[in-house]
Amino acid sequence: MRPSTHTDVISYVRAQTQPSHVILIDPDDATPDVAAQRCIAAVSAGSKMIFVGGSSGTDEDNVHPTVVAIQEALELCKWNASQDSGLSETDWEVPVVLFPQGAAALSPSADAITFMMLMNSTNPEFLVGEQVRGAPYIRKAGVEPMGMGYVICAPGGKAGEVGQANLIKSNQTDLISAYAMCAESYGFSILYLEAGSGANTPVSPELIRAAKAASGKLVLLVGGGIRNGATAKLAIDAGADWIVTGNLCEEFADAHELQSTLETFIGEMRP
Repeated sequence: MRPSTHTDVISYVRAQTQPSHVILIDPDDATPDVAAQRCIAAVSAGSKMIFVGGSSGTDEDNVHPTVVAIQEALELCKWNASQDSGLSETDWEVPVVLFPQGAAALSPSADAITFMMLMNSTNPEFLVGEQVRGAPYIRKAGVEPMGMGYVICAPGGKAGEVGQANLIKSNQTDLISAYAMCAESYGFSILYLEAGSGANTPVSPELIRAAKAASGKLVLLVGGGIRNGATAKLAIDAGADWIVTGNLCEEFADAHELQSTLETFIGEMRP
């Protein structure tokens, strides 16, 4: 749900005054109703943004119904809050943002899209091909594009494999600095360092620190292999502005258990 306190989603993303959490929903992993329940649990726990997409099993047939279900659930929670003077309606104004694997995984009901370049891919389709195919759809739908440089770091997982990425190793701080400078020079708003879904190790603090030092204008997202608040805090202490988790949220069938886990996670990751 587009935040009423900001004119666009990217200004909301930039305006967060403390490290924030993004829940990543994979429509190939859950039905729209289950996805909506997970999002309500996450927002209740303190998540400030919802990504929808990610896996190679996503397309318009499962992405769009999932986005609609999440938006409807947020609207209902906001309405319920409006009937209770002790609750805040704006707590439910959390943007639903597409994180697409390609031009076939879009929805006109999203608030924004991470319009990304997989910067270290060896395949031009992930540099500009899918983006060219998706741009007319996004323009017609009026979905806000947020320019994002997406860099996959070792171990990379499925994202690195599918994206045919030259993975950034933990000691390649000069290289990640150059990628950050390049992303800023392109005019991107966001830089996302990704270790891969379900990675056994997260992006190293050294890479995060180097990217942050080289990109003062970029919002820095970090995801992949972050399974607890202590690991997330290491990334934040190194310079991450937002932490993205997906697999963590898929481990819980019970929404209340997920909410409790994320409350602990978010509490531990903040200074």
